[in-house]
Amino acid sequence: QVQLVESGGGLVQAGGSLRLSCAASGRTFSSYAMGWFRQAPGKEREFVAAVRRSESGGSTYYADSMKGRFTISRDNAKNTVYLQMNSLEPEDTAVYYCAASSYYGSPRRLNEFGSWGQGTQVTVSS
Repeated sequence: QVQLVESGGGLVQAGGSLRLSCAASGRTFSSYAMGWFRQAPGKEREFVAAVRRSESGGSTYYADSMKGRFTISRDNAKNTVYLQMNSLEPEDTAVYYCAASSYYGSPRRLNEFGSWGQGTQVTVSS
């Protein structure tokens, strides 16, 4: 298990940008695929983006609706994963969660991620 702490959420106007950070504990951070999910009020938690573990190449993948606006990246030296969000829309309002997976390949299902942060609120005003 790895401990995760998100930060960087807040209130932003439509069209603005935010960068979320997720700091992880432990010395094996690079061995986890790291993902971002979000959950809007009254909706299910959904996949946003993820970056593969180093053994799987460390490449990134996204939910189709996030492509082009969101960018996930990781800094293994800092045990941190980021989510840069641009051109934000009111529909992006949600609690954003960081998660870690020991799966190889391209995990994107909730049950493929074994560790979760507490979430950070992102609110986009129109």
